[in-house]
Amino acid sequence: MTDAFIYDTARTPRGKGRPDGSLHEVTSLALSARLLNAVKARNNLEGHAVEDVIWGNVTQVKEQGGCLARSAVLASDLDERIPGLSINRFCASGMEAVNLAANQIKGGAGQAYIAGGVEMMGRVAMGSDGAAIAVDPSLAMKTYFVPQGISADIIATEYGFTREDADALALESQRRAAQAWKEGRFDKSIVPVLDQNGLTILARDEYMRAATTAEDLAGLRAAFKDMGETMPGFDKVAMLKYPHLSHIDHIHHAGNSSGIVDGAAAVLIGSKEFGEAYGLKPRARIRATAKIGTDPTIMLTGPVPVTEKILKDSGLSIGDIDLFEVNEAFAAVVLRFMQAFQVDPARVNVNGGAIAMGHPLGATGAIIIGTLLDELERQDKTIGLATLCIASGMGAATIIERV
Repeated sequence: MTDAFIYDTARTPRGKGRPDGSLHEVTSLALSARLLNAVKARNNLEGHAVEDVIWGNVTQVKEQGGCLARSAVLASDLDERIPGLSINRFCASGMEAVNLAANQIKGGAGQAYIAGGVEMMGRVAMGSDGAAIAVDPSLAMKTYFVPQGISADIIATEYGFTREDADALALESQRRAAQAWKEGRFDKSIVPVLDQNGLTILARDEYMRAATTAEDLAGLRAAFKDMGETMPGFDKVAMLKYPHLSHIDHIHHAGNSSGIVDGAAAVLIGSKEFGEAYGLKPRARIRATAKIGTDPTIMLTGPVPVTEKILKDSGLSIGDIDLFEVNEAFAAVVLRFMQAFQVDPARVNVNGGAIAMGHPLGATGAIIIGTLLDELERQDKTIGLATLCIASGMGAATIIERV
C-alpha cells in the first residue's frame, strides 16, 4: 500500500465569530480560496497537481452550501480541472477530510490532495442548518438528545470533574497559547488574511484572553444550568438515559468551553512520487486513521474509544505516542481523555487549544493536525495523535509519524 505523507500544513488565524470579529466581512469562499492559493504558492504547484480538494464545513447552508469545496477551487488560482468535495462529520470534518485524502492515496486513487476545512461561525450560525438530531422529535426522543453543553456536564458528573478542575485546564490553555504565540511556534503554518489591497486584516488568533485569572472564571455563571434544570429540562432527559445519576453538575461556562470563531486550515498530502515530482520533502507520514460511533446522549466521549481503536489498528500503545492534540471542545472532554489513559498533561495540547483560541468547527480537525506536526518538529519528537469528540456521538483520530 502507498504511503501518504504530509508535505505542508497551513491555517488562517482565528477571528472572533461575531460582528466585531476581524474576519466578519470575509466570506467562507474568500477565506477558503486564499488558503488554497497559499498552499499552491508555498509548494509551487502547477496544473492539475492534486487529485481533489476535500473540504470540511459543518453548517452547509447559505454561503457555506452548494459544494463549497468546488466553489473554492474555482475562486482560487488552482487549475479548474481539480474538483472539490465538501464533507461534514461535524467537529471532525477537517480531520475527516485529511483522513479521507490519505486513505485514497494509500489505496491508489491519486497522488496528492489538499484537504482541510473552513467555518465562518460569525456569518453562518451554528445550528442554522436545522439538523435532524436536534429538531426532529422522532430522532431526538429516540436518542435522548441533549445539547452539547449538557453532554459535557454529564461527563463531568459521571467521571468526577469539578468546576475547579475545568477552570484550571482552561487557564493553562490560555497560558500555553499565549506562550506559543510569543515564541512564534505557529509561524510556520500561519497564513495572514489580507484584504484586496494587500493590507493585513488578521495575522494572529484574536479570541485569546491571556490575562484571564482564576477569579475571572469563578465569576462566570454556568452556561447550561438553566437549560438543564428548567424547561425544556434537559437534565431530566439525560437522567432517563443515566438513571444512576441523581443530578448533573453544571461546571461549564464560556471560559472553559471552546470559543466561537472564524477560520480555515489546509493540509497538503501526497505520495512519495508526488513529492519527488515537485521537489518537496515529506514532513510526516499519516500512519493511521480511525473513526467510531458512541453514545449520542453523552455524545462527547469519542476521543477515548477512538484512541483505543486507532492504537489497536496501528499496533501502537499509548506509551508510544510522544504528543497529543485533543480538541478542547469543553474542558471535561480533555480531562476525561487524560484520566482514561493516565497521560501526562504536559504532553497534551502543548500550545493551548480551542478554549483559548477557538473552534472553527469545519477547520479544527485540520488545525490540530498541523499544530501537532509543528510541535513534533519543534521538540524533535516522532509520533503524535490528534483526536476530537463529535456531535451526535462519534470520535475521530489520526496518528502521524515524522519522517
